[in-house]
Amino acid sequence: MGTAFAMPQMIPDAASPSTRSVVSARDLGLTFKTDDGPVTALTGVNLDVRKGDFVSFIGPSGCGKTTFLRVIADLEKPTSGTITVNGTTPQDARKNRSYGYVFQAAALYPWRTIEENIALPLEIMGYGAADRQARIERTLALVNLSGFGKKFPWQLSGGMQQRASIARALAFDADLLLMDEPFGALDEIVRDHLNEQLLELWARTEKTICFVTHSIPEAVYLSTRIVVMSPRPGRITDVIESTLPRERPLDIRETPEFLEIASRVRDGLRAGHSYDE
Repeated sequence: MGTAFAMPQMIPDAASPSTRSVVSARDLGLTFKTDDGPVTALTGVNLDVRKGDFVSFIGPSGCGKTTFLRVIADLEKPTSGTITVNGTTPQDARKNRSYGYVFQAAALYPWRTIEENIALPLEIMGYGAADRQARIERTLALVNLSGFGKKFPWQLSGGMQQRASIARALAFDADLLLMDEPFGALDEIVRDHLNEQLLELWARTEKTICFVTHSIPEAVYLSTRIVVMSPRPGRITDVIESTLPRERPLDIRETPEFLEIASRVRDGLRAGHSYDE
């Protein structure tokens, strides 16, 4: 696996994202109809994700983190409340290709090379061959996979496959990146490297990122804001603004400031569990 994304060691200042909301949810709820009766996945969700934010969603399994991401992406429809993405409906945002989506698994087609996997959304969107190739080369360089475009997914490590998945999501240059626990299945050493590299990628591209995780250290290390969610029905118990500095080496996780934020996240998760029946 490569050692780093090819970009400088700097992330946007946590205190200085634009006040413009990229995602805005008001009293959002979603109830699924099942054979065993209705299941409420989200209730009373109010949240603004500002331009340039790196927002992590953390909570126990089944709390609605992924469901909320899927609502943003117009893969699920809310049953109450409202949500806008770039000032439009999620459906219009999807049609406008306003976001890239990175799944828990790399979800690469094994019969396509890495560059062919990255090209897939570009082909669907009608980009010409020359434009596709230029975008493929640019995004491969962004994730430090230049020279691996002709490889097949099975020839790459798990971490490299996830970086290829990120490249695919970046290929059409959407401003919003939705990431559903993309590093959860990787070992801790690889995960640490990818966390560092993701911050560098964020600094270079200036995307707005919504990131689902089960890891408190990962959420605190990556984020400008951390959204703590309760068990089902999913609701927000706390939104924590990070006070960490612009540059975040991995050993920042041992500092009192980092541990204080992690403690508040942990307290929020415990408070959420008080709603269990």
